[in-house]
Amino acid sequence: MMGRVLLLGIWLLLASCGKDPSGVPDVPVNFRASLGNPAYSGLNYAGNHVEVSGYGVAGLILYRSAFGGLMAYDRCSTVNPEKKCAINVDDTGITATDPCSGGIFSLEDGIPQKDPAKKPLKTYYVSENNGIISVSN
Repeated sequence: MMGRVLLLGIWLLLASCGKDPSGVPDVPVNFRASLGNPAYSGLNYAGNHVEVSGYGVAGLILYRSAFGGLMAYDRCSTVNPEKKCAINVDDTGITATDPCSGGIFSLEDGIPQKDPAKKPLKTYYVSENNGIISVSN
């Protein structure tokens, strides 16, 4: 009986792991760049962003938050992720809009700001060491 309880507990733990609230499919991401590279040097300053093609489901948005942290989001909208509609950073530089649905997301935290967006943007792990940024999942 104890063995069954243990197996059930392990199964529940594994079943709950790896679920992304965004609904955007998981794809391998392994991106590195130097903040000394002019294409990415804007990320040294709060409020700036860079769009990177060829990574994630619909590309990446790298964003330096007002608090100094570096965020990495998949550009794939969470409104209808199966459509792989890429969000675009707005003129304000602090939100991004899904051109397919009109949903708006904050770049500070990925949280939806306007319906029909309900789920946050898919985020990736970001590390920064000696001027090199690494984005992965």
